[in-house]
Amino acid sequence: MKKRLIELHVNGESHEIAVKPNDTLLEALREKLHLVGTKEACSVGECGACTVLMNGRPVLSCLTLALDGAGTQITTIEGLSEGETLDPLQEAFMEHGAVQCGFCTPGMILTAKEFLKRADTPGLNEIKEAISGNFCRCTGYTKIIEAIQAAANARQKA
Repeated sequence: MKKRLIELHVNGESHEIAVKPNDTLLEALREKLHLVGTKEACSVGECGACTVLMNGRPVLSCLTLALDGAGTQITTIEGLSEGETLDPLQEAFMEHGAVQCGFCTPGMILTAKEFLKRADTPGLNEIKEAISGNFCRCTGYTKIIEAIQAAANARQKA
């Protein structure tokens, strides 16, 4: 297959890369741009580990073609922090022990990040619904939900 040159805007930076028509955004991020925070797990859109934000909306990068990422703004987990300063949601995940093996964490945080932009005072059921497409095999979700709730509460106090 013939490669095409595309420009991806990832975490505020432009990258020109050559991709095959069937390359996924996940492959482009991990293999071409070496942004390995985006995880590959199921490769069929079932687990949410590969979630990134595209124009502010969560997408499964294992199901999104790299070509479809051209001309959009993509945010990966690496793009949430500013230097050594973590995003408040990342801090909340650490403080509440919501990170165990860490494999689901990037997708979970990016999904929660977008959710919290739309939900001022989310309840328990709203949080559960928001992360329902992200699977975690370690925590049982309690600590993840607590972290998201804490981030929401902290945002209201600020």
